[in-house]
Amino acid sequence: MRSAFVGALLGATLAIPAAAQEAGDPAAGESEFRKCRACHMIQDGSGADIVKGGATGPNLWNIVGSPIAHMEGYNYGDGLLAAKAANPDLVWTEEELIAYVTDPTAWVREKSGDDSVRSKMTFKLARNQADLAAYLTTVSPDAPAE
Repeated sequence: MRSAFVGALLGATLAIPAAAQEAGDPAAGESEFRKCRACHMIQDGSGADIVKGGATGPNLWNIVGSPIAHMEGYNYGDGLLAAKAANPDLVWTEEELIAYVTDPTAWVREKSGDDSVRSKMTFKLARNQADLAAYLTTVSPDAPAE
């Protein structure tokens, strides 16, 4: 009887869509963003700082819903540019951001189809990726409604 209950519970859990299982908490993601500030800032379109940070990485204002490697004047790495060349219509979604921050080089290799490219971003976020993506959605006023 117990194994039947556990099996039913497990089956019900697996039936939940992956997006629902990974729904992030924007407040926790805002805290998680502290790890990103060394390289990234969030500065709105008028130049007001939302989160002061570094300029090594691109500004992450309005990132969700934007095409990959879209910021004018930013020197993107070969890996991200190869991913863009292979997928010119690819935009940053919460799911893409989760995959990217988990392992940026694996992501650019998958998206580009080239196992020799690397991401300039060497940092990997080991947990709370969905929280970070949910937070970035809150600073992306042009993000499409899901």
